[in-house]
Amino acid sequence: MRVHIIRLISIQLWKQSLQNKAVIFLLSVLSILFAFAAYTGGQDYKVQEDIRVKHQVDVRHQWESKPDKHPHRMAHYGYLIFRARHPLSFFDYGLERYMGNSVFLEAHKQNTVNFSEAGFSSGMLRFGEVSMAMILQTLIPLFIFFLGFSCISAERENNTLKVLISQGVRWKELLAGKILGLLGLVSLVFIPVMILSAILWFSLTGFKSTIDEFLRLFWIAAAYFIYFFIVCSVCVIVSAVSQTSKSSLIKLIGLWLLFIVIIPRTAQAFGGYLYPAPSKIDFDTKVENELVKTGDSHNPNDVYYKGIKDSLLQAYQVKTVEELPFNYSGYIMAEGEKISSGIYNKHWQKQLVIYEEQNSINRSLAFVNPFQAMKDLSAALTGSDFNSYISYQEQVEEYRYQLAQLMNKLQMENISNKKQQANDKPYTISKDHWKELPDFRYRFISQTMLFQNEITSVLSLLLWTLGLVVIIHLMSKTLKIN
Repeated sequence: MRVHIIRLISIQLWKQSLQNKAVIFLLSVLSILFAFAAYTGGQDYKVQEDIRVKHQVDVRHQWESKPDKHPHRMAHYGYLIFRARHPLSFFDYGLERYMGNSVFLEAHKQNTVNFSEAGFSSGMLRFGEVSMAMILQTLIPLFIFFLGFSCISAERENNTLKVLISQGVRWKELLAGKILGLLGLVSLVFIPVMILSAILWFSLTGFKSTIDEFLRLFWIAAAYFIYFFIVCSVCVIVSAVSQTSKSSLIKLIGLWLLFIVIIPRTAQAFGGYLYPAPSKIDFDTKVENELVKTGDSHNPNDVYYKGIKDSLLQAYQVKTVEELPFNYSGYIMAEGEKISSGIYNKHWQKQLVIYEEQNSINRSLAFVNPFQAMKDLSAALTGSDFNSYISYQEQVEEYRYQLAQLMNKLQMENISNKKQQANDKPYTISKDHWKELPDFRYRFISQTMLFQNEITSVLSLLLWTLGLVVIIHLMSKTLKIN
């Protein structure tokens, strides 16, 4: 292919489009929408993070300020964890509004993440929010279709296509030039958006950004560029095979509705129908029923835990629990926590399998629908996808278990086995021990794990790109002027 011919065709498309006042108007509207999305996204992130940090500091202060207590009472007093957002979540909200913001941690019980914004919002939230990712994923393809629906069909209608071909322009050069021209027009919006995102990211992190965040932003830009190449290629191909601009526009609008509205909604509903997940009540009931069968660690006469007691007495060659070198109740509580956590985690893993089966419908359709692939990959890169939420819950449960077992350990080491009399002062330990509980540090999913989770989305975008290049190569040999 001759590069200078491709460049001339792309420049011609540029000039024709920018001379159209409607195109200038749409570019202005899109610019305003992006500015609005960047402002609201940045403000929302800043406000939410300021609130989270303030309340988390307050919770920590209250925990350490608690007076001398029995460790088991502190375990039931509990701890409150607030979910940290990824610094790039201002770009793509993903499931952010549905994830919940805080979770209460206590011994022997796993609570759900509560206070999601969706829970306090009207049903209008399901129609989506104006984020930078939403505009790039849904409105920019529509903008591309508006720009390019007649890029070749109009040439055919005006009989200028014959002139171009007769002057030696090859079909491959014509198609490549039109695609490059559309990509150039999209870049008028896309490049400033990415620059604005980088500036906003720097400012929101107080210019203390990490390499991981920089790489995520780079992958976001690369993925969206591939996505736009796919959309531009589809637009040019449809225009090339259409006899009229009207039929080309109808086909492109139909494809937009199919890929962006119909397939995602249908796949989501179909996944829920094929793999129904139990409700929270059903889930909690199953866990509770199994816990009942394993006994009650709070009941000193429980048959199951009596067996543990007998084995301890035999192992230490003593006759009563008062003679054990550690607090017997603390040991039993630790065993009970281990058993209850194991039962909960077993049922939770089964629940996750069902969720994965539901999501597998959407993921498999990503090979058919590049919009779904881009949507999933974008949310994953900004830490607002389903896998990030599951990772957060698992880390919170790990921290809850650590808290409960720390209190049980303190009880075993610092509380006497001697039975208290009616007038005895309750057993307590110094409040200095509360500082032994480390702060919760949420670890975002690593990029290696991220791309393993989103391998379907990555392969979908690459296969679409390769497939369209092959289609353009084959079409260039079979396309007719009329």
